[in-house]
Amino acid sequence: MFTAWRLDKTDGVFHAALTECDESALPEGNVTVAVEYSTLNYKDALALTDRGPVVRRWPMTPGIDGAGTVLQSTHPDWQPGDAWLLNGWGVGETHWGCLGQRTRLDGDWLMHLPRGFTARQAMALGTAGYTAALCVLAIERDGATPKQGPVLVTGASGGVGSVAVALLAKLGWSVTASTGKLQEEPYLRELGAADILDRNTLSAPGKPLQKERWAAVVDTVGSHTLANACAQTRWGGVVTACGLAGGMDFPASVAPFILRNVTLAGIDSVMQPRSARCKAWQRLVDLIAPEQIERMARDIPLDQAQVAAQALLDGQVRGRLVVKI
Repeated sequence: MFTAWRLDKTDGVFHAALTECDESALPEGNVTVAVEYSTLNYKDALALTDRGPVVRRWPMTPGIDGAGTVLQSTHPDWQPGDAWLLNGWGVGETHWGCLGQRTRLDGDWLMHLPRGFTARQAMALGTAGYTAALCVLAIERDGATPKQGPVLVTGASGGVGSVAVALLAKLGWSVTASTGKLQEEPYLRELGAADILDRNTLSAPGKPLQKERWAAVVDTVGSHTLANACAQTRWGGVVTACGLAGGMDFPASVAPFILRNVTLAGIDSVMQPRSARCKAWQRLVDLIAPEQIERMARDIPLDQAQVAAQALLDGQVRGRLVVKI
C-alpha cells in the first residue's frame, strides 16, 4: 500500500483526496518508482482544484514532476536503485503522476538525476526551472546577447520567472523583473534583477509598436502582457512565450515581426526530446547555486498540496513549492 492524491469526477462532480492505494492499481509502465520529492506547478494547482481542464483521464494522480529511486524495471536503461527525474510527458494529465509515494512510468520519459543536484534540489527547480532554461537556450539560439540591451522577465516572482531572473543575471544580462508583487523587490534583486517593473504597465491594451526597450523577453503571462512585450522589443530581439497566467489570448499585430524582425519563440516543456532536456538541465547545474535554490524554494508536506494549490492560483506563492513525499 502507498499514499497518493487521487482526483476523480463523477457526473460532473469533482473529488480530490489523499488516498491509500494498492500497488495493483498502478498504471501501465515498465519502471516502478518510489517518489521522494515532487513539486507544485501551475498545471498541478489547476488539476488539484479543478480550475482548469488539465486532467483528461479519470481517476488521476496529479504531479507533472517527480524525483526518486527506481524500485522495479523491465526497461534496459533503468535498474533498481537508480536515481531518476521526470518532467512532463503528459504525466498528471493522461498518466498517473508523482504526487504520491509510488507510480509506474515509461522508462523513455525518465532522465538520470543530473550530477550535482539532489532529488530535492531538482524538484526545487522542477518544470519551472527546466522551462526557464529552455527559454534561455532559445534566446541564445536566436542570437540575442546582453550587449544588445536588457531582458524582460514577466511574472518574475513565480517559479519560471524566479529561475529565469537568476539564470539571465548569471549570464550577464541586465534583467528587468515585471511583477504584481512589488513587495518582492528585495527577493528579485537578490536573484539578480537590476530593475523592477509594475506588471500593470504591461497588462492593458497597448499600441502595435511601442518604444524599443528589450533585446529579449521571457514571458510567463500571455495576453496583453505578451503583446506589449513584443511591441517593446528591439529590432532583431527574441521573445520567448512559455505561460498563460494572464490568459491564452494574444491581442497583437504582426508589426513587431515584420518591421523589427522580432522572433517569437514558443516554449513547450512537456514533449521535448531527451537531448534538449539534458541540455537544459545541464544549464541549471552550471548556473544555479545551491543558495539560490534555497532562496527560491520552500517545502510542504504531501497532505498540504491542495491547500497550497489554491494559494498558488490566488497569487499568494513566491518562487517554488517542493512537495516532500
